Amino acid sequence: MYPGSQAKIRPQHPAFIMAQSGEAVSYGELERRSNRLAHLLRAEGLRRLDHYAIFMENNARYVECCGAGERAGLYYTCVNSYLAAEELAYILDNSEAKILITSTAKREVALAALAQSPRVARCLVVDGPGDGGRVANLDAAAAGFPDTPIADESLGTAMLYSSGTTGRPKGILRPLVEQSPAQQLPLFDFLARLWRYREGMIYLSPAPLYHSAPQAAVALTVRMGGTAIIMEHFDPESYLALVERHRVTHSQLVPTMFSRLLKLPEEIRRRHDLSSLEIAIHAAAPCPVPVKEHMIDWWGPIIHEYYGATEGLGFTACDSAEWLAHRGTVGRVLLGALHVLDEEMRPAPTGTPGTLWFKTATSFEYFKDPVKTREARSADGSMSTVGDVGYVDADGYLYLTDRRSFMIISGGVNIYPQECENLLVTHPKVADAAVFGVPNEDLGEEVKAVVQAMPGIRPGPALEEELIAFCRQHLAHLKCPRSVDFEDQLPRLPTGKLYKRLLRERYWGERKSRIV
Repeated sequence: MYPGSQAKIRPQHPAFIMAQSGEAVSYGELERRSNRLAHLLRAEGLRRLDHYAIFMENNARYVECCGAGERAGLYYTCVNSYLAAEELAYILDNSEAKILITSTAKREVALAALAQSPRVARCLVVDGPGDGGRVANLDAAAAGFPDTPIADESLGTAMLYSSGTTGRPKGILRPLVEQSPAQQLPLFDFLARLWRYREGMIYLSPAPLYHSAPQAAVALTVRMGGTAIIMEHFDPESYLALVERHRVTHSQLVPTMFSRLLKLPEEIRRRHDLSSLEIAIHAAAPCPVPVKEHMIDWWGPIIHEYYGATEGLGFTACDSAEWLAHRGTVGRVLLGALHVLDEEMRPAPTGTPGTLWFKTATSFEYFKDPVKTREARSADGSMSTVGDVGYVDADGYLYLTDRRSFMIISGGVNIYPQECENLLVTHPKVADAAVFGVPNEDLGEEVKAVVQAMPGIRPGPALEEELIAFCRQHLAHLKCPRSVDFEDQLPRLPTGKLYKRLLRERYWGERKSRIV
């Protein structure tokens, strides 16, 4: 999100345009805004390696709010804008954020979280008034500061959160070398080359900017001197119209978006000129083979896929030709060294699934959680895993076959069921609960709960509605079950461990892969 030299070369050129409103922000304006905010953050006491958080929807102020941290040597945490106040408060406290930046649309949730977050000194609202105290309008607070760089500029970066199997999110902290913000981290140089980013490119971003992938893509576009078209929310027909209107050259999507594009009526799909597209990248969830086949038939061999965790353990990728020769693959390893190991940490034979371990491409740790950091590493510390399961074929191409600890990927968003399970069992009418993903043709997976009711409680539609409403009071809706089934007794081992696989397999049937 650092405009740097581009602000001098092309000050009037749009760094980004908001798709729905049409609001354009030039490189010169982005430079001035991010500089003023960097000065404000310094005035609020934030020094190199300190933390702040951003909690808002895609809007015209998001890029500068990241850019200020990127030039001030700070860690900035972009928080899922659909979280409930309790969830946001946990991340604010855990990340040691000193400042929270939010919007009018998210103000109510932000202020509720702020009441539980004494560590946060100030809340800045990008498009609304302050309250005369802890909450201030960002422009008013930054008005007195210079629009030139701070004296002690250094590179900052995002510290994003990835939920763990215990249900508590974990901050993914990467070491930050003290260097000029004009020099980006080596990983981003690699991505720019891989994705063929270039000067003058037009990037269409259809996803929330709190996700690591769209955030990285928009940041790279800005550094390259291109223009990012940022969708406030994804709509398939609008996406096609934007490609045509702006002559989009690059984009990144998730498989659910492909699916929704393909379900448009044929006349709408053919109505828009997509010939400007040079490369379309997808990730976040494995793409169903028929969906990808149809997309390549439609858009041509411009579709590239990659697999990697936010932790940055390793990275695989493939282009259309490679994928067509190895349908279902997520590519070959380009960063890190992959080892497919069985439960005894022995190499799995070619074509046999095992846990994916990487000799890491980039170092990381889970912020303030040495236990989880150790659990993600091998005994000798040489390899790390996030628990994904897959196999490698004879040509070295990786295929994913299952989720780590029953993680759900719904519409490209990672959902960890333990958090919802822990909540459900607190309900007075629930004796036991299991939450997992079940097939959904549009989203890939959806959240399902199976509940054992308390003795004397009659299960049925009324209780189902009550439990879903209960979950939505405490959790983001995307984490809550869309439906609840009931069992007389949930399968638990003598140790007390829930044997969730028995339940889950009823819904997945005879599918060879647990991924749709």
